[in-house]
Amino acid sequence: MRIALYQPEIAGNLGTILRTCACFDVDVDVIEPCGFPLGDRQLKRSGMDYLQSVNLSRHVDWDAFLSACEARSNRLILFTSKSEAPYHQTIFKDDDVLLFGSEGAGVPDFVHDRVDIRTKIPMKSGMRSLNLAVSAGIALAEALRQTGKFPSL
Repeated sequence: MRIALYQPEIAGNLGTILRTCACFDVDVDVIEPCGFPLGDRQLKRSGMDYLQSVNLSRHVDWDAFLSACEARSNRLILFTSKSEAPYHQTIFKDDDVLLFGSEGAGVPDFVHDRVDIRTKIPMKSGMRSLNLAVSAGIALAEALRQTGKFPSL
């Protein structure tokens, strides 16, 4: 199981997602460019002391990320408001990549066209969006629940 972030814009969200993934032993992919400098200092600040406990892969662009996924035979599941399929009805697999777009723009059409599954987190009518880190946590919890991959107690 992996979480992938397409051109994230807010360092705090990346830090929260890194912390969540460290706690659940889930790898993270960041597809650049980011909306903030992603140098070692910035990563340490946003990832706090959890950074050494998470496997983070940085990809210079979508094509580099896609090549890595194809080499691992990962299925790409995009969480998007442009889907009618609710995430809790999606059947997750151990090697899925849960993909999230940037906070402001989501993902471009060519990403929508390439993913294997598009799903959404249903919300109350009239609400625009959830925070990226909250969405990633909700999605990851369901995927880990379905696959039985929560860390041992």
